Amino acid sequence: MENHPRIEIMDTTLRDGEQTSGVSFVPHEKLMIARLLLEDLKVDRVEVASARVSEGEFSAVRMICDWAARRNMLPRVEVLGFVDGHVSVDWIHDAGCRVINLLAKGSERHCTYQLKKTLEEHLEDIRAVVGYAHERDMDVNLYLEDWSSGMKDSPDYVFGLVDGLKDTGIRRFMLPDTLGILNPLQVIEYMRKMKKRYPDLHFDFHAHNDYDLAVSNVLAAVLSGVKGLHTTINGLGERAGNAPLASVQAILKDHFHAVTNIDESRLNDVSRVVESYSGMTIPANKPIVGESVFTQVAGVHADGDNKNNLYCNDLLPERFGRVREYALGKTSGKANIRKNLESLGLELDEDSMRKVTERIIELGDRKELVTQEDLPYIISDVLKHDGAQNKVKLLSYFVTLAQGLKPMATLSIEINGKVYQESSSGDGQYDAFVRALRKIYKGTLQRKFPMLTNYAVTIPPGGRTDAFVQTVITWNYDNREFRTRGLDADQTEAAIKATIKMLNIIEE
Repeated sequence: MENHPRIEIMDTTLRDGEQTSGVSFVPHEKLMIARLLLEDLKVDRVEVASARVSEGEFSAVRMICDWAARRNMLPRVEVLGFVDGHVSVDWIHDAGCRVINLLAKGSERHCTYQLKKTLEEHLEDIRAVVGYAHERDMDVNLYLEDWSSGMKDSPDYVFGLVDGLKDTGIRRFMLPDTLGILNPLQVIEYMRKMKKRYPDLHFDFHAHNDYDLAVSNVLAAVLSGVKGLHTTINGLGERAGNAPLASVQAILKDHFHAVTNIDESRLNDVSRVVESYSGMTIPANKPIVGESVFTQVAGVHADGDNKNNLYCNDLLPERFGRVREYALGKTSGKANIRKNLESLGLELDEDSMRKVTERIIELGDRKELVTQEDLPYIISDVLKHDGAQNKVKLLSYFVTLAQGLKPMATLSIEINGKVYQESSSGDGQYDAFVRALRKIYKGTLQRKFPMLTNYAVTIPPGGRTDAFVQTVITWNYDNREFRTRGLDADQTEAAIKATIKMLNIIEE
């Protein structure tokens, strides 16, 4: 099994991740994320808080520990504590947690200048806390804070610290690159020194991403025989963040054949929940979980995919609960467009394909985003099928906005040849419009109306603020998610266009 190392994953989204500037989770969000991490993603351990922070933090830890205890998962929940006599240990114990991750000084500079203590004095303090935690029936893991600087500037101090603690019953020695200063070659050098000197100790590695090297450094640590890794969802964490779990998992599996307990198919869903709770948007090109990383734009790629998946690597989107998409733009080419038409169940002759391709290239040149949902409209536009094909037509509408009164909308719409009229008030002009529509569909027609799950307004890339706004709305209908887009100088009008597109799609 030497070729397939087993790696323990400790996720610290709820502790180090919450130290991201501007991120704060309320207790029920912390519980929700802890459940997703332990039950769905199946990480081995979670670090959920720092001791002594606040009453809110205390009740969050208590909620998580109560939940974990009922599922025999309590040993997998950890809290950061400090070398402060009985204070941290009691705080963590009273909150129901039974594992303390004790923060000790891993570099001589920190010990000398921050604590103003000698190594011997610091060791004495640490041993006292470890002994007391064991008396209270708690497990202890030890963080060597600033270990990376310690190995650079004062390795004898680091070895002295571990020598003095290796026989005290500490479960794991956790080695953080606290300031994110290491490169992979240094990680290999320092980690191998630790392993050689202490072959029987369990070491975790905790990376920071200041030089964009967190993931590389994690892999270097695995190459050097580390047993555990610390990650966060979406790479949240102080300053430039920590190593993102999705990337670490994919590389461990594909490049090292390492074994973890992670359920990859849940990575994308958990990522979205954390994105929503944290308010930190995932960049569209972030590996594994970014919005557009499974989207091929170049036509030659789509052509290759048609010919035996020539442009696919091991990162198949289905692994992560996603699907491959083919973007439409000026480099699309016929193969890309054909892939999109296929998934819509549409077929075109060569001449029509050429016209549609030209039109998409022209839109791409204007930097407009073209989506699969737009294709039927582009096709009907290009091939001069008039709007007669649309089963739903908005004949007229009127929206009002007056101070002190709720916005009102009145509309007249033709559905499958029959005209319906309805009015409604709402929280905004668009809301009033949708409520009026819903009355027609749910009330008059007794039909289902899709759920609006996301609503994004942007200025098209390269566009001018006074020209167009683009409204992209995500709908859920019969458990299928799809997006429609409207482009107009007026935001409400753009949203209404996107909504009428949606109604025509569900009529199909």
